[in-house]
Amino acid sequence: MSVPLKSASVLRFDGFELDFRSGELRKSGVKLRLQGQPIQVLAVLLKRSGELVTRDELRHEVWPEDTFVDFDHSLHNAIARIREALGDSAATPRYIETLPRRGYRFMAPVDEVHGDLPVVPERDQNPDGPKEVERGAPPALRSSTRAAIAVVFLTIVLLGFALWLVPTLSRPKSAGPSLHSIAVLPLDNLSGDSSQDYFVDGMTEELITDLAKVSALRVTSRTSVMRHKGTKKSLPDIARELNVDGVVEGSVTRSGNRVRVRAQLLNAVKDQHLWAETYERDLGDVLSLQSELARAIAQQVRAQVSPEQEARLRLAARPVNPQAFES
Repeated sequence: MSVPLKSASVLRFDGFELDFRSGELRKSGVKLRLQGQPIQVLAVLLKRSGELVTRDELRHEVWPEDTFVDFDHSLHNAIARIREALGDSAATPRYIETLPRRGYRFMAPVDEVHGDLPVVPERDQNPDGPKEVERGAPPALRSSTRAAIAVVFLTIVLLGFALWLVPTLSRPKSAGPSLHSIAVLPLDNLSGDSSQDYFVDGMTEELITDLAKVSALRVTSRTSVMRHKGTKKSLPDIARELNVDGVVEGSVTRSGNRVRVRAQLLNAVKDQHLWAETYERDLGDVLSLQSELARAIAQQVRAQVSPEQEARLRLAARPVNPQAFES
C-alpha cells in the first residue's frame, strides 16, 4: 500500500506515529529519539510502504547532489538507527526488509491520519459542574474553583506520567548491546573451489586488521581464531575460549572477478543474532569492501570511531588490480 503524503500529516503503523509537520516519531504518544537523515529515510519508506525503494531513489530524496558524503555508510547508519528505534532486526525483519544491492521495502501496513490529532482539553469536561459555579459565584469563589481545577488536572498529568515512566524504565532497551571485545571467525569458502581457501583466509585476516584499527574494540588475533576454522563448537563455548562477547562470522563466494561476502554479528554469550548484511563487489574493489564491512560492524557494536580511525579505514579502501591481488 503506497500512502500519499499530500493527504496525510500523520502516518501510523503498529502503535507508531510519524508526524510530518514536526518531523517526530512517536510510540504510544511518546516521542522517540530519531531525527535527521534516519527520519527522512523512514518517511520515504512509509510513503511507499509495500514497494521497493531503491538506493538511488533514497539518495535522490535524502542526500542532495551537492553534498559530499560516504553514501553507503550513511545509508547503512540511517537504516540501523531506524531499526534500533523500531526494535526491528535485519535477520528477521518486521518493518524494513533489505533487498541486497537494490534497496529496501517497508513491510508493515501503514494508515494515514488526516488533519490534526485529537487534543485532550485542559479544562474539566463536565459542563454542569464548575461552569455553573463560575457564572453566579463571587470572584473569590471563581478563583478558588479555577485553582482547584488546575490542581486536579496537574495531579492527573503527573499520575499518568508516573504510570508511563515506571514500566518504561523497567523494561529492557531496544538498542543493541555495547560490545567491547570481538572475534572474527574464519570466513567460510562457498565458492566450491578449495584452491580459493587462501583468498577467503586473506579476507578474514584483512577484516581482523581493519577492525583492530578501532581502539574502542578489543579484537582477537588471527592466530587465535584460525584454531576454530571448521569447528563444530557452540558460540558460547567459542566466546569463553576466546574471552570475547561478540563474534563475526560469514562466508565468501567468488565467481570470476565478482566477490560476495555475507557477514553477521552475534552476541556470542547469549548466542543472539544482532545484525547481518550481504555485500557484492568486483574483485578490484575488494579492499573497499573490507573497509566498508569493518565500519558497519564497528557501528553495530557501538564503538566510537574517531576521525583519525575513520581516515585510516578510508585509506584502506583503495582500488586494486585483480591480477596483482591474485599474485
